[in-house]
Amino acid sequence: MTTVSIPHADVAGEPFPAARFIKEIGRGKNGARSMTRMDASALYRAMLEGRVSDLELGGILLSMRIKGESVDEIAGFLDAAEASFAPLVAPAGEFAPIIIPSYNGARKMANLTALLALLLARAGAPVLVHGVTSDPGRITTAEVLAALGVPASADHAQAEAAMMRGEAAFLSIASLAPRLAHMLSLRRVLGVRNSTHTLVKIMQPFAGPALRLVSYTHPEYLEMLGEYFLTASDPARGDAFLMRGTEGETVANANKAQQIDWFHGSERTVLVEKQLLVDELPHLPAERDAATTAAWIAAVLRGEVPVPPSIAGQVEQCLMASRQIAARPR
Repeated sequence: MTTVSIPHADVAGEPFPAARFIKEIGRGKNGARSMTRMDASALYRAMLEGRVSDLELGGILLSMRIKGESVDEIAGFLDAAEASFAPLVAPAGEFAPIIIPSYNGARKMANLTALLALLLARAGAPVLVHGVTSDPGRITTAEVLAALGVPASADHAQAEAAMMRGEAAFLSIASLAPRLAHMLSLRRVLGVRNSTHTLVKIMQPFAGPALRLVSYTHPEYLEMLGEYFLTASDPARGDAFLMRGTEGETVANANKAQQIDWFHGSERTVLVEKQLLVDELPHLPAERDAATTAAWIAAVLRGEVPVPPSIAGQVEQCLMASRQIAARPR
């Protein structure tokens, strides 16, 4: 897809002239041209700052939904997204922080993202879960954590304090990055997701290097995000694990291991091969509601129920990469 750089007069605090961008990205999946990283960053920053009119904003979001993001565009959007909120500081130690985005929840299976987070924290790694607190028709990680007695942090300071205590911290996207939360909320207006739903899954909210657990739901994002982490992501920001989501969540499927690709430096390593089905199905929660899921997770943490092998393997891989990131010279 052709990339075009469009000269524009962007004056801080004034309305952003977005029509010239819409003209290029709004020509449909086959006729549209992609923006450069710099232009994409400038456009998304203006969108976050409220300097793009509602009419133009809707046109941009729908155009990108139809066209699909290029690597340069997602990189530019992410540059602006991460600059829109204050970064967190993780405690120093053996492990680099592990970031678990949670924006999908569960519709059919029990949501075991909380189990992954609590196992990692119990092993000594700083863990930040960020995401939505509720989603109609789905069971969110925030709801499962609350049922386990793990409250959401109200702000960055509370999340940092929880990690200092060795606890998994949950921070809602509204508390972590309010401007991104607003962009996510536009789904209720437009009826479809927008680029922000991808950005929140790949952003790195820490000041120092960290391990990002990233999931995708559509095959084309495996290719695009793989190229992003290889060519456009700053290695100094840490590493990333990329896997097909379990109903969109970044926790391994308890019934079959997904392929996990590890992006470190300029390398891509397959850590876990795709598994069609485990030899023996694990004992899982009887229902998917938050209370039942939380009770089952508590039983696992007490050692009364075994950790599903695919999740146990994911924990070990996360701890391995986290240790390596922490040990690298800065």
